[in-house]
Amino acid sequence: MGAVLSDRLLTVPNLLSVLRLIGVPLFLWLLLVEHADGWAFTLLILSGLTDFLDGKLARLLDQSSRLGALLDPFVDRVFLVTTLIAFAVRGLVPWWVAVLLIARDVVLTLTLIVYRRRDLDPPEVIYLGKAATFALMSALPWLLAGEMDWAGNGFSTAFGGALLIWGTAVYVWTGLLYLGRALVVARRIPPAPAGGRAAHGGDTGAADDGGLA
Repeated sequence: MGAVLSDRLLTVPNLLSVLRLIGVPLFLWLLLVEHADGWAFTLLILSGLTDFLDGKLARLLDQSSRLGALLDPFVDRVFLVTTLIAFAVRGLVPWWVAVLLIARDVVLTLTLIVYRRRDLDPPEVIYLGKAATFALMSALPWLLAGEMDWAGNGFSTAFGGALLIWGTAVYVWTGLLYLGRALVVARRIPPAPAGGRAAHGGDTGAADDGGLA
């Protein structure tokens, strides 16, 4: 039964991931075209909630799947990258921060080639990286709330800025750690022969969610 579930496509967690992906162009339209900051803020919060729920529901409903392991981190990256670009366009975050964070993900995506050439699983997730991702995704709604007309907008801007600084620093640091791991693998393990598995067994302790955080 576990093998059947692992190949399922139509699951509640996968549906939530698809809904988050559909929300990306809607968010961009609300933020950049309509300047409907309140609705854009609401969509950001809903995206964060569904991101939290899909992992919980996958375990609770026993609906973990191979598609979900790929789709969830992919949607997370798409939402984070597009939101950073949109915020930079609106002047809510500095362009250099957006470029730095996006460049980190691009570099780490390229390091996956090292593991694939050696027929290895991706490296184990550094949970400090997950914390940094959470801080960044939390900072963005706070920064957006600071643009709205309400009593706490000053606090929102300050608190969101603090989360952005902390999240950026840790996100880049964990990116360097992932890069260091990839360089060690590249130096110590030769590429696997075509159609074969690396001689040492080919398992680096891959994370369950199938992506780097």
